[in-house]
Amino acid sequence: QVQLVESGGGLVQPGGSLRLSCAASGNIFSINHWGWYRQAPDMQRELIAGMVKNGSKKYADSVKGRFTISRDTSKDMAYLQMNNLKPEDTAVYLCRIITPTGGYWGQGTQVTVSS
Repeated sequence: QVQLVESGGGLVQPGGSLRLSCAASGNIFSINHWGWYRQAPDMQRELIAGMVKNGSKKYADSVKGRFTISRDTSKDMAYLQMNNLKPEDTAVYLCRIITPTGGYWGQGTQVTVSS
C-alpha cells in the first residue's frame, strides 16, 4: 500500500512564502511522476507543478516564476516552494505520484493567503 502525506500548509500574508512537503511511503519501486495539484472552493482540481523521473519540470502559467518543485529521491519526498503568494493561491494543495502500479493521492494541506 502506498501513502502520501503532505505538510507545510497554513495561513500566510500576500507576498509571503511557504514550503510544502510530500512524503511517500509503502511499496514504491519507482516514481515516474511527482505532481502538485490544488483545488479551490467551487473550482476544478488543477495541476500546478510536475516533475518526471529524469528531473524535467513543468509549471502552470499561474505559478510559473513563483513556485518551484523539487524532490529528494533518497527519501521519496517532494517539495513545493511557493514565493510571492497571492490571495488567489488559496486552495487545498495535494500531492500525487504515478508509479508503475498506478497513481496515488495525498489527503491535501490547506494554504490560505490573506492579510
